[in-house]
Amino acid sequence: MEKDQNQTEIKSSSDEKEENLDTQTSINSEKEIQKEPEEKSSEEKILELEDKLARTFAEMENQRRRFEKEKEDAYEYGGFAFAKEALNLIDNLERSKQILSNDESLKNSEALKKTLEHFDIINKDLISVFSKNNIKPIESLNKKLDPNLHQAMMEIEDNQKEPGTIIQEIQKGFTIKDRLLRPALVGVSKKSENMAQKDKENKDNLENK
Repeated sequence: MEKDQNQTEIKSSSDEKEENLDTQTSINSEKEIQKEPEEKSSEEKILELEDKLARTFAEMENQRRRFEKEKEDAYEYGGFAFAKEALNLIDNLERSKQILSNDESLKNSEALKKTLEHFDIINKDLISVFSKNNIKPIESLNKKLDPNLHQAMMEIEDNQKEPGTIIQEIQKGFTIKDRLLRPALVGVSKKSENMAQKDKENKDNLENK
């Protein structure tokens, strides 16, 4: 009887040891499992830092390029506002010529002729100075209307020209390098109503054939 009791105690002790061993093994496994996310988290943090660093360098490069572009534009087009104001000189010369030419008391006089000649010389000198600084007049007369360069102010009946052809220049336009400094104000041709009606009738007749 005592022998059986001893065997039972030995078996119980053995079971407890096995249970303790299993528990310890389970705890160790949990610790290992817990360690893995920490290691991955560290790797993720490193990747995030690398990504942020790359983005920072990219942003710095973009800012450098923007600064270079702004500096270049300031050098190339820094006189844009001044040039636009200076165009008033040409406008005033042209207005003065028109006023003097329309003055009945001065018509056909030698004084008027000489004055207009001087105005033309001053105008050519101004255009020359502008051209040296890449400010050039826009060619308009007999050109097709280009919305990027011209601004139509009126339509004029003219059956000899294609509709949309510039036949009058009200105010000269200018460019500065590859930019529009001021659009040319122009009058464009259009067909008379009778001619437009005839064209429409001819077109309808051709379509009905």
